[in-house]
Amino acid sequence: MAIANLNDVQVGDALPPMTFGPITRTMLALYAGASGDHNPAHIDSDFAKKAGLPDVFAHGMLSFGGLTRIVTQWAGIGRLRSFGARFVSMTQVHDLISFSGTVVERFEAEGETRLRVSLVAAAQDGRQTLLGEAVVAAS
Repeated sequence: MAIANLNDVQVGDALPPMTFGPITRTMLALYAGASGDHNPAHIDSDFAKKAGLPDVFAHGMLSFGGLTRIVTQWAGIGRLRSFGARFVSMTQVHDLISFSGTVVERFEAEGETRLRVSLVAAAQDGRQTLLGEAVVAAS
């Protein structure tokens, strides 16, 4: 659900947090089918272990979708002007991911007030898995 008016949002304000998971093997198999990404590192434990990994890990875009969702539920998709993220750590099976965001800048661009939001996806142990940034129109 989007906030109707972001005009009163200030630098330092936090977006409503969101959690996702815990990540399960079933979730990874279903995501592989839905996305068409059947990389065995995401769904085959034997393959992952042979590659030197402790186990399978989540598709990056599965977490990316959650990071996008925290912004679009807060501001609405129609206000989204830009979005980007970088992967900084693997999301493991059984991780519970928390998504958070903080407004870091108010500025004017192309005739509208915009908000720059810093975004973080982190596992339950505090390990950051994605870092991102979104720009949304305030009105």
